[in-house]
Amino acid sequence: MSGYVVTPEANADLLRLWFYIAEDSEEIADRVHGEFYDKFESLARFPGQGHRRTDYTKANVLFFPVYSYLIAYRPVTDPLQILAVVHGAREVKRVLKEREV
Repeated sequence: MSGYVVTPEANADLLRLWFYIAEDSEEIADRVHGEFYDKFESLARFPGQGHRRTDYTKANVLFFPVYSYLIAYRPVTDPLQILAVVHGAREVKRVLKEREV
């Protein structure tokens, strides 16, 4: 596996999350942002972490939780594709369907 790529949609998810947290603290927003990127690197090194959610999508996508968020990624791509970073309280199935995942 040669790393990972963050899709534009997932990048937008991360940016929205950063701005939301930064309303209270840019320092914490930076730390959380870094933790997601650390996890992306870990997923790229050891794909297969997480779990399938066939109630969200039938596609070959795995989900890994970080805080209250789910990272959705394709474990068999090279580079690994980060598809979404979605709060677990959102309608994850709808978000993925809109992104054609």
